[in-house]
Amino acid sequence: EVQLQAYGGGLVQAGGSLTLTCISSGFSFGDYAIGWFRRAPGKRTEWVSSINNGGGSTFYTDSVKGRFTISSDRTKNTVRLQMNSLKPEDTAVYTCAAGLRSLLETGNYYSNRLLYDHWGPGTLVTVSS
Repeated sequence: EVQLQAYGGGLVQAGGSLTLTCISSGFSFGDYAIGWFRRAPGKRTEWVSSINNGGGSTFYTDSVKGRFTISSDRTKNTVRLQMNSLKPEDTAVYTCAAGLRSLLETGNYYSNRLLYDHWGPGTLVTVSS
């Protein structure tokens, strides 16, 4: 059974840091890319970042570049999202998802949530001003 679980959300002041962890099981970790998506209240789901677990390439949406860092540990089937210099607009429910990297890397489709076929429950990040 494929499972993904995100941990690490919480309440933090603007300028602070949080690390989200996505623990996965039930699939071949190296064949997949892991993406982080977020949904703020009243807004659409937004892609945040992805990592290709094959080659290790990383990708970020413009609004988090330089502030967020995604990394993976293949020995633990775990992906982390280190979030620094958090802003109130980063407040959202963050979810991790897995998609076959053969599909995502072909056209550099890492931001396309429709190509991620395994999703876990999210974790809430609240950034106070």
